[in-house]
Amino acid sequence: MEKPSLEKACSLLKDGLANGEVLILIGECEVEYEGRASSTLTSGERVVIIKQDGSILIHRPEGYEPVNWQPPRCSYRVSVSDDGLKIIATRLNPHEVLNLLFRRIDLVASGKLQDKGVFSMYASEDDMKKAIELDPSLIEEGLKLYTSEKDLGDAGYADFVGEDSKGNFVVIEVKRTFAGTEEVLQLARYVNEAKQRVNRPIRGILVAPSLRKKGQILLEQLKLEFKALSPEKCSKVLKKSRDVSLFEFMGQWRR
Repeated sequence: MEKPSLEKACSLLKDGLANGEVLILIGECEVEYEGRASSTLTSGERVVIIKQDGSILIHRPEGYEPVNWQPPRCSYRVSVSDDGLKIIATRLNPHEVLNLLFRRIDLVASGKLQDKGVFSMYASEDDMKKAIELDPSLIEEGLKLYTSEKDLGDAGYADFVGEDSKGNFVVIEVKRTFAGTEEVLQLARYVNEAKQRVNRPIRGILVAPSLRKKGQILLEQLKLEFKALSPEKCSKVLKKSRDVSLFEFMGQWRR
């Protein structure tokens, strides 16, 4: 439906949720979250996706990451009042509530999707590290790497240590899949050990394709940083490097 009334949109949402369908909404809404933390997102035009497993993602017009989300198996309540169309997504354990209020809906769609495709990762964790060594700007511009597998005593071995464009000492930990609280704490141990050895400001950067919500909260509390980096992007860097090496070899052979 394009530009449906809030009542019609509400009816379609209820039917879609009852049938376990994917739902897509585009319109003007505001969002409030209450749970292990709290947040408010004031009114703006957004894309909301409710998936067949009960998960929900709220996207702004720019950026690939959702600004708010809830994992699978949420329960939903949908209603219309004088304020607008309300969607309440509740998660029981831990208790979290996402409240959406739509003032206007430009499009709503629903339907069942079938997906039996096999997902394949493009690079191993070692491949990701090789790509970072070849191109440290994958993490940030101006980054210089000193060494890999840096021995930090009882804390263990950090994947990389280096220096950023402002002269800060940087400790980097790389993960091939999503990272969470365990990986954040691992990085924190490395950073704390480095502080005993380095007499200048230190940054800790966790590199992974994605970060779990609990990990994000802990990361902010510990004043550490996260850089999203996919195995696919690293694979392209490695392929480009191999292609250049082969081209140089063939050029030397011709001479």
